[in-house]
Formats: sequence, C-alpha cells, structure tokens
Amino acid sequence: MSALDRPWAINWDVTYACPLRCAHCYSESGRRASRQLSLEDMFRVADALISLKPQSIQFSGGEPLLVKGVFQVAERIAQAGIPVILYTSGWLLDERLVADVARIFSQVHLSLDGATAKVHDTVRAKPGSFERAMKALGLLNEAVREQRQRGGKVLTFGIDGVVVRSNFHQLEEYCTAIVPRFPELKFLSLGAAVPSGLANRPGYADHELLTDDQLWLLGSGGFTRYLQTLAPASVKVSTTDGLLLQMHPDHIASGRALRGLMHVEPDGAVRSMPIYEGTVGNLLEEPAQVLWERALARHLDPYLAETLGPVRTMKEWAKAARRIDLHYGSDQVRARIFLRQNYRPPRPSDSGILGVVRRTPPPGRDLGPAHAPVH
Repeated sequence: MSALDRPWAINWDVTYACPLRCAHCYSESGRRASRQLSLEDMFRVADALISLKPQSIQFSGGEPLLVKGVFQVAERIAQAGIPVILYTSGWLLDERLVADVARIFSQVHLSLDGATAKVHDTVRAKPGSFERAMKALGLLNEAVREQRQRGGKVLTFGIDGVVVRSNFHQLEEYCTAIVPRFPELKFLSLGAAVPSGLANRPGYADHELLTDDQLWLLGSGGFTRYLQTLAPASVKVSTTDGLLLQMHPDHIASGRALRGLMHVEPDGAVRSMPIYEGTVGNLLEEPAQVLWERALARHLDPYLAETLGPVRTMKEWAKAARRIDLHYGSDQVRARIFLRQNYRPPRPSDSGILGVVRRTPPPGRDLGPAHAPVH
C-alpha cells in the first residue's frame, strides 16, 4: 500500500461562521456565508471521511463550537475509532461545553496569537479575545485534572500560535508567561502564517508575513530547542515555517511536501491543496476515494510547478499564491478575491528582543526547496 493511498489526516472546516476577524484568516471566516450543512448532511460527510480511515480528523473553521450538532458528528467519528481533534479560539467555551469537549475530542488546539491581550486582540481583531482564550485554557486545565483523578480517558490540549511580525517578539513570553499557568497543558505549537486566504492580500506580505530571516529562524532546530528550554519540561514546544504546505515541485519530487493532508470545506467540497483555493468535487456527490485521488493528481499539474518553481522568498510565495487561487478558484472564488480590501496594518507595537532579527542565514539559504527544514 502506498503512503498516499489515503490521507493520513483530514481537516474539515465545519463552518465559516466565526466571532473573530483575524487579519490572516485563511478561510475568510466571519466575513462570508457559513456554508454549514444540515446535521443529516454532516453525518453523510462524516461517514465519507470515516471510509478513508485516516489517522485523525480535525474540526476547524471558522469556529466549530458555533455548529449545532457538532458534538454528535464528532462522536460518530470517534465511535468509528478515529481520533477527532478540535481547533478553537476558545471564545465560546464555557463550563457547560467543556465537559462534552473533554469527553468526545481526543485533542484540543486553542488558538493564541499573542502572549498579551494587546497583541492577541489586535491580531484577532476582537477585544476581549485574549481574556476568553485564557479562561478557556483554565477550563480545559481543570477538566483534564478531573479526568486524571478519575482515571480513564484524558484529553490532550495545548496552544496553537500563528506567528506574524506583530507577535514574533513574544515567542519567548509564550513559554515563560503563558504555558506555566496551565499545568495540564501538553504542547505549544508555533507556526508561521502562510500566504493563504486573507494572508496573501497585497500588503500583508509587506507588513505581517514573516521576513525571510524571521522565517529562517523559526524553522531552525536550534531556535526550537532554545524555546523548549524556556518552557516546562512537561510541555512539547514545536515550531514550523510552513514551507511543506507550499507544494513546491522539488518538495513533491523529494517526498517532503505535505501531500497526505486532505482539506474539506464546510459544505463537503474537497480542496485539492489545503492552503490554496480550488476544489475537486463534493463528498455529498462523489466517493471520497475518487476525490482524494483527484486531489493528488492536481499536485502534479504543470501549472503548479511553473508558478511555484521560481519562488525563493515569502513575498514571491504570496504573489504565487494569489496566481494559484485565481487559476484554480471558481468564478465565485475569484469574485471574492477581487473584492478583498488591501491590508492596512494596525498601529505598531513595541518590539522585544525578537522584534527585529539581524541574523544572517548561511550562504545559499533561502525559501527554496533545497534548504527547507522538515518538521
């Protein structure tokens, strides 16, 4: 059996509804129709995904906790023996919901895009979102503590941070000021924003996508090990530069591209690639395996190699991503792209030690495939 005969993981954006308005949002959630399915059709999509037998299915969005029946759908998948992972902002998590979250999901990734309210709330464009995230982490921490005392299943939870220029100087503070507050927390994942959705708008690469030097530092193993020394020993710290999502032709040829991740839109449409526009069909209309094979074939399209082959910098990647979105996107997608407003940066915040990276990459190091680190 080939490693790509089926996806190793599936990300399902179960809704585009969202209470936040993140400037980098890959799916433009909260700014477009939710495209949520009825509960009956969500079960149909869930069954189609189960048939692929992935190692895990991730519920993302938008905000999954806004979806009526989301726990029933997650439980159906979990009962089939497939771990279900929740990605949430924590905005809606309360004492009532946390019990079901801890009971049904195997893992929870809580989004935190800054180590202070000022930075996080600016990146997420929602006053009070940092406070809500801290409360949610506290609720998860208490739920896991109680699970551990009772014995049996124990939820794993941690923090996911999207790294942009506005919060780059706070990466150390995540480890020293945030993580130690929650003794049951098990991971801190810090990943560079990639030029997808709103993050590839003109202007965003100039102001918020990481500089090439920052990206190099975030992707270096030495920097990850440094951050690990700052965090409690019980917490695994990981960092990623996101380059393996790029689908660079050399990454594909070498087997390093992240091709085993299937991405499903709220209405059951399957994307050919997780971070670029363009679908290959709908799970409500065609077999899941057929759509998976069609998505894999798209990865080998000569247009993709022609567009991404010359990319060596983050700004070049952003331009290439816009071309890919317009090429593979539907007429409706292209209309939405043309209506996007150019990015306007917020007022500059104070920079810490990591605010400006002066480190020079080794000779020949760029965003090209030859030196892209593998995580």
